[in-house]
Amino acid sequence: MKLFQNSGFKGIIGVARRDITPPVGIYSRNWGAAKTDVAEGIHRPLTLTCLTFQSDKEEKPLVIIAADLGWWKSKEDEWFLRGPILDALSLPPTRLMFCLSHTHAGPSLFREDISKPGGEFIEPYLKCVQETAIQATQCALSTAMLATLTWSYGKCALATNRDLPEPNSDRFICGFNPLETADDTLLVGRVTTDQGNILATVVNYACHPTTLAWDNQLLSPDYVGAMREVIEKQSQAPCLFLQGASGDLAPAEQYVGDISVAESHGRKLGHAVLSTLEGMLPAQMALAFKGVVESSTALALWQRSPVAPSSVLVAEMIEVGLTLKPLATLAEIEQEWRDCTDPVLKERLWRKRAVRKAVGDGAISKAPVWVWRLGDSILIGQPNETYSEFQEILRRELAHNAVAVMNIVNGHVGYLPPKRWFGKDVYAVTQTPFASGALESLTEATAKTARRLMRIK
Repeated sequence: MKLFQNSGFKGIIGVARRDITPPVGIYSRNWGAAKTDVAEGIHRPLTLTCLTFQSDKEEKPLVIIAADLGWWKSKEDEWFLRGPILDALSLPPTRLMFCLSHTHAGPSLFREDISKPGGEFIEPYLKCVQETAIQATQCALSTAMLATLTWSYGKCALATNRDLPEPNSDRFICGFNPLETADDTLLVGRVTTDQGNILATVVNYACHPTTLAWDNQLLSPDYVGAMREVIEKQSQAPCLFLQGASGDLAPAEQYVGDISVAESHGRKLGHAVLSTLEGMLPAQMALAFKGVVESSTALALWQRSPVAPSSVLVAEMIEVGLTLKPLATLAEIEQEWRDCTDPVLKERLWRKRAVRKAVGDGAISKAPVWVWRLGDSILIGQPNETYSEFQEILRRELAHNAVAVMNIVNGHVGYLPPKRWFGKDVYAVTQTPFASGALESLTEATAKTARRLMRIK
């Protein structure tokens, strides 16, 4: 009987890291309350990290790319980046997940911002990221080797609930709510050679990178940069960060201009990752029950025992129809934006316009979900900002497997809060174009697909 084993995959795995720091002066107004429009300096470099997975060298790879970028404001801009990557690598859309960390201190990715200060840098920058992603993937594939990816769960208290009831009001405001618990689950992956050398680490954690806000004027990966530094100093290998289902999660201390706060948050998460790594068994090992030793009491003896990790790779992309709320037309939103003189409200309307363009004019919008099986682990990516309930339910449904869940993958539209939040004055409900029940529909369809891939009834 083997009851304690690191979930994992053994196959051909490649890794590559590249710098994607944009030019100082690029348009980077991410907050309606911001006083400036352009980045005036760099806190830490923005990076792009790529992992490739193959069962054998003849197989088309699964490619996951993680980038220190914020979010997409149009599906055209997202495809402007991802489409040429797929073409250059001869990949079907099913086999690539381009994941954004969701930093709120990065550049605009919206080419329609060209008329704004620093907007002329946006399209050339997107082309640069596109070319860099292709080069990184090609490098990862050319240097890929036989290795094992293993996973282990840990905990980190950085994330807190961010839906706070406003005193003497029916409104919820977006910030630390100390009365609610938060999902503190941390999933850590480790890629090692048969000789035990670490090739890469993977961190899947759900927490909005909103430490640095309107008073910050520096390009920054937020807490993710310091987290990587802590881990990479110890592992001597690239660390790939995957933002989890963080729609309702953020640090307690946030919205600051002080980079030392982001640094502290990153170290907190980084040391939690190191603790989890330290507790992992060696690759291709499990604890096996060996029997009972009679002492002053009956003692259960568990010992390390070799196991053969799975080499199964399966990738699927499903589309889930999500019902939309009654929405203003694109023309109505644009007219309201033109008539508005308040910069904060104008920014909200601009985002509302982007959302309407993304979902189209119908009553139902098809939301894509990428579901990958890597051995006995599951990776799930989707473009929206789901609440943490999404990942909690999926982990319960697939309890004997490691489950990595990612927001803002291959696109971005809006929030997906649970049904119980609808009818309340909360940002996620007012922002989302999706109607009550959308999250539950997405969760059910995703869990069904993941169970089928794992052959769970």
